Amino acid sequence: MWVFVLLVSASSVFAEVSVHTFDGEKVFRVTPHHEEQIEVFDYLARVMQVDFWRPDSVAQVKTGTTVDFRVEAEKCSEVERLLQENGLNYDILIDNLQDVLNGQLDSHVRASGHQYEKYNKWEAIEAWTEDIANDNPSLVSRSKIGTTFEGRPMYLLKVGKPSANKKAIFMDCGFHAREWISPAFCQWFVREAVRTYGKETIMTQLLDNLDFYVLPVLNIDGYVYTWTKNRMWRKTRSVNAGSTCIGTDPNRNFNAGWCSIGASRRPCDETFCGTAPESEKETKALADFIRENLSTVKAYLTIHSYSQLLLYPYSYTYDVTKDNVELHAISKAAVKELTTLHGTKYTYGPGASTIYPAAGGSDDWAYDQGIKYSFTFELRDEGRYGFALPESQIRPTCEETLVAVKYISSYVLEHLY
Repeated sequence: MWVFVLLVSASSVFAEVSVHTFDGEKVFRVTPHHEEQIEVFDYLARVMQVDFWRPDSVAQVKTGTTVDFRVEAEKCSEVERLLQENGLNYDILIDNLQDVLNGQLDSHVRASGHQYEKYNKWEAIEAWTEDIANDNPSLVSRSKIGTTFEGRPMYLLKVGKPSANKKAIFMDCGFHAREWISPAFCQWFVREAVRTYGKETIMTQLLDNLDFYVLPVLNIDGYVYTWTKNRMWRKTRSVNAGSTCIGTDPNRNFNAGWCSIGASRRPCDETFCGTAPESEKETKALADFIRENLSTVKAYLTIHSYSQLLLYPYSYTYDVTKDNVELHAISKAAVKELTTLHGTKYTYGPGASTIYPAAGGSDDWAYDQGIKYSFTFELRDEGRYGFALPESQIRPTCEETLVAVKYISSYVLEHLY
């Protein structure tokens, strides 16, 4: 296949595809130290309508929490004044978000086809799912597990050497649309699986004895929207009855303490839990597939960004699981392995106590279905770029994440239940 190279600047790519531009928008980092300062964040959320990057919403802000949020250009001066008046020290992580987004696509030389060290549009990823299966029929097969709200097919890749009675690991990427590094990892994982099978001992052993179900992008509609309309879109693109606000947070839409804590019943909020568990076509397709394959799926891995975290259940309650000691030990060892490659530091622990409580997450749901080894990765970085992680970091991010995923997978293989 000929690859046609387009000589375009990264800035022109975003100029063409994005209706919402981010000129002059800033990303702030603030840590409140007493309760009176928490009220400032309520005002920022309600009146200034800032976009919370970390944590996901104002409901999760408490004293001592490091809070990253995006502010529209015309509101930046007022936000700075408000912070200063209330004694809140702040850092500006990103001074002009549009400049950072322009630089996210590092290379000025871009090819029209699929590339592993670039962020790919959905059309390229969709074509890749077909190509990778056709090119590697002894290791990869493709199936359709559902359709999105806007009618796009949800393709799942099954990766492994065919044999009877194999157990499986399910891994998904692209829950939240703006977390582009997440789908990049799922693509990288499949590439490395087919590239190193028969050559690298651990991967060969894994694929001989386990199947990997890989969903490259769950929230396809939202992902497309980040390329065409608004790079910072997070939710699905479903219509909410009685509201002009679009979308549901897919990672608040599972039947695991649904909407009880760390989620919103307001359709305009970024953590809107939906009208019911699995109200979204995308989350229901995923849940249906796992339910149909519960006898074989022994681990669940969901890939997000950012913050450099490895989390395990629970997030919908501060109660620890009966497997807490084992999950803690696995996470500690996986993070240690990850760090050996590029020195990247990860924090690990149960979701609620390590970061904040949040109900309706897919990892908690999978665990409650009986999938003991359930983990959430929050990939690079810790806020310097946030959701605008440059393409130059795709390779090192994916390399180190692969090390951790292989460690967890090997552990699962040795401890099948």
